[in-house]
Amino acid sequence: MERGKIKQEILKGKIFIYPTDTVYGIGCDATNLASVEKIKEIKNRDRDKPISIIAPSVKWIEEHCIVDSNLGKYLPGPYTLILKKKDSNFLRQVANGETLGVRIPRCDFTKIVQEVGRPFVTTSVNLSGEPFAVRVSEIKEEILKQVDIVIDEGELDGRPSTFVIDGKEVKR
Repeated sequence: MERGKIKQEILKGKIFIYPTDTVYGIGCDATNLASVEKIKEIKNRDRDKPISIIAPSVKWIEEHCIVDSNLGKYLPGPYTLILKKKDSNFLRQVANGETLGVRIPRCDFTKIVQEVGRPFVTTSVNLSGEPFAVRVSEIKEEILKQVDIVIDEGELDGRPSTFVIDGKEVKR
């Protein structure tokens, strides 16, 4: 699928399975409440458990979060920074608390998200508590049939992102 079409589908609220710089993710426009809720349903995820987002830019992160780390050290890359939101109600549908997990993966899909300019849900494409997928063929059929678009880029690296909390790296 070409870039322009992917951008249109993001703006329509479509749900994607897509490659990151670590594992396959499932996501959507994080500002689309219905799509965010559908992802929680697909993953059998606790409604109150926060979901991370791919940020459209470092500037966007600085506008919406209190930055306590050197963003240039971690982004783009295989890191999820847990940052305090400037407004606790911001993106409440993905993170119903004071903090927000933000990523800027080093991959082609991120570039498309950045062109759209909206935050994009990023969570591993697996049922909660089950192993993550490094190949599309590892994704359960029950998940595949509930999404709109699958972008297959073959086998991925397979290591989940490292959390950065209060400026310190925390391995999962």
